[in-house]
Amino acid sequence: MTQTHDERTERATRSDPGTAATAAVTVDEPARPNRLRRPGDAFRFAASLLGLAAVILLVSFAQQTTRGIQTDITEGTAHAPHALLALATLASSFGVLAVPVAFAVERLLHRDGQRVAVALLAATIAFALTVLLDGWEIPAAPGGVLDSLIWGGTGTAPLHTDITPVIAFVTAVGMAGRTRWQTAAWLMIGLAALTGLTAAYASVAALTATYFLGRAIGHGTLYAVGAPNTRPPGAAVLGALDRLGLRPARAERVPAPADEPRCYLVAVARDPDDSPADTSPADATGPALPCGEWQLRVHVLDRDLQTAGLPYRLWRLARLRSGAPRRALRSLRRSLEQESLMSYAVTASGVRTPRLVATAEVGTEAALLAYAHIPGRRLDDVPDEELTDALLTDVWRQFRRLQAARLAHRRLEGDAILVDDEGRPHLVELGAGEIAAGDLLLRLDLAQLLTTLALRVGPERAVRTASGVLGEKALASAVPLLQRVALSRGTRSAVRHDKELLTRIREQILRLEPESEAPPIRLERFRPRTIFSIVALTAAAYIVVPQLGSVDLPHLLATANWWWALVGLAAAAATYPAAAWMVMGFVPERLSLWRTVLVQLAASFVKLVAPAAVTGVALNTRYLQRSGVRPGPAVASVGASQLAGMVIHILLLIMFGFLTGSAANATRDLAPSRTVVIALLALAVLASVALAVPRVRRLVAGRLRDMFSGVVPRLVDVLQSPGKMLTGFGGTILLTIGFVVCLDASIRAFGGELPWTAVAVVFLTANAVGSAAPTPGGLGAVEASLALALTISGLPAETAASAVLLFRLLTFWLPVLPGWGAFTYLQRKKAI
Repeated sequence: MTQTHDERTERATRSDPGTAATAAVTVDEPARPNRLRRPGDAFRFAASLLGLAAVILLVSFAQQTTRGIQTDITEGTAHAPHALLALATLASSFGVLAVPVAFAVERLLHRDGQRVAVALLAATIAFALTVLLDGWEIPAAPGGVLDSLIWGGTGTAPLHTDITPVIAFVTAVGMAGRTRWQTAAWLMIGLAALTGLTAAYASVAALTATYFLGRAIGHGTLYAVGAPNTRPPGAAVLGALDRLGLRPARAERVPAPADEPRCYLVAVARDPDDSPADTSPADATGPALPCGEWQLRVHVLDRDLQTAGLPYRLWRLARLRSGAPRRALRSLRRSLEQESLMSYAVTASGVRTPRLVATAEVGTEAALLAYAHIPGRRLDDVPDEELTDALLTDVWRQFRRLQAARLAHRRLEGDAILVDDEGRPHLVELGAGEIAAGDLLLRLDLAQLLTTLALRVGPERAVRTASGVLGEKALASAVPLLQRVALSRGTRSAVRHDKELLTRIREQILRLEPESEAPPIRLERFRPRTIFSIVALTAAAYIVVPQLGSVDLPHLLATANWWWALVGLAAAAATYPAAAWMVMGFVPERLSLWRTVLVQLAASFVKLVAPAAVTGVALNTRYLQRSGVRPGPAVASVGASQLAGMVIHILLLIMFGFLTGSAANATRDLAPSRTVVIALLALAVLASVALAVPRVRRLVAGRLRDMFSGVVPRLVDVLQSPGKMLTGFGGTILLTIGFVVCLDASIRAFGGELPWTAVAVVFLTANAVGSAAPTPGGLGAVEASLALALTISGLPAETAASAVLLFRLLTFWLPVLPGWGAFTYLQRKKAI
């Protein structure tokens, strides 16, 4: 007999009056979407693609190893009982499709057809893609990697067409929590893979690529279509509160960004049967309030939000030295325990913070933390006129108690400070906090709070109110940590609009404690430039290493003409006096030629740790300042020499490109005139498109302004002195000639020969690429550019590779040791 809604409600009331009362409470919240794009699916999709790329790279660079593994597996399965293999083949042939079909039927019977439909879409996409790759794209692609994926001859397929759709289906349908179904599905997939290995249908690499491709398609489909919304609604949250003994009377959801935990304001009703002597959890929030007033602020932690922002957290965790082990991804239970422990510790330390009343899990996908509600506003919402010195001083008192208890908040932004209706500050948002924090974390908190308050009231008031509570020595400990990289993401964005803010905070602290000046603490394990360097070096190795594989080095060394190598060495050595004349020509003051040459030699050592375009500028500027030139004219002089070098470089490239294209015997030269015109037009179009972007335009203008500010007056001074002009421009031209002669001699040393105009174009092009590359000394970019350009010019690949190695040996590697000696000598003489 079917029960009506009223009958079910009456029965629930008899069994549990609180449940019925909660069911009658309505929650004021937005409509709940049926499907959500979960950040975890996007992260797993990206991880699967990375795994697929790793497999391709592995078989590309370790072909013999992968084939050896395949051979060992084949030999091992050959000794297995044939009856067992036949049974595994029969079971996999039937079960690899039967298990997913049975699970789909089971879901349909439970009216979960949407999940099955999404999984079927993923399987269809996987099947179509694998058939397309096996039948058309892969045969049309070049060999190498694909030859390693295909094992057993060209008649086999690089991707397992039968397994990929099943993996995509199992991934998209979501079998988490259904252990038996999940075990059966992956057991059948594993047996099917074993069948493919024993029958030489596919290799280990191919099956691994199949797994990652199926997972990528499954997770990608889930993210594109959206997964079923398993987040508990507001009624479920109120039900969890009711089971804790808290009787919700009214609730309202607080607006918050989609990537932040949900928050509810809840009014709690006192049970009329409770006597005044009874103590209930509701009474823990304070005196009984009328039903219309909020008493609880409930934070809901969703399992899906645990992976939100995970790539950024992983990046920060890997990049920064935090001084404490941290997890980028915490389980729901771990997050609940972490925030609860931090809340109890902050309350015990005497810091003003909302009391944690209760915690509970809400189903399997969420958990709640119920805090006593404190009416008030976040610091970001408090008007400037209400930010009095008394309020700021009280904030620093709460912070001092936090530090005394060795508690690190880790996110002391404006929304982490709640100012109640009486003007008293409370610390909130404790989810990222750490107990038993080390000195570094505590000092990072101090730097963060100083910056947060300085953004609102200015550095002078922030430092003055802090010094009255913490003392000058405590503030001095934050000076080395006042760096943008040490701040939270929101604070870094705000500081970007006031680039001098951190400097002004340091100056205010140094006025109170002049002896506290200390160099910044290095918080970064590595800089983003390191990543660019690794990528550039990898790309260069991918281009250069295959060329070196075809080089018969013993034969080349035996047949090389080393007299030309000596000519190249002499030309490379001549570039250092030329670079010295280039600098001296743009400095009105008199400089020592010998010492200036040593500075250029020292720059060859510094190039090992910084890009080529940076080392010369920084070292020469420092040298001029030590030589008595004021900082402004020193920067202008170096900028003038750089500007003259850039103009001459462009003019020489155009001139030699024209001569190369116009030469009668230029049929094999690098750049005929039409190609030069097309290249210049393409560069002009790219530059125009880039400069059309306001941010790029501001960045370029700022860099040029910093580099060439005061350059024009300095150029005017040089043009009024014929001797200086001849020295500066002559040194610039001689510098280019020295490198071109060195490259030409390196080519001739291995029996090659190119027109000198083509050699000049090759060098000028590669030098421009090397100057733009972020790698130390243009490492990787210069080698790849030179090898490619010389090959296009008509040199055999082995001759081009050998010439490039010799050229870089003479101009980059050999000067390192003398450069180190020059650098040490100049430092000892305090010349740099």
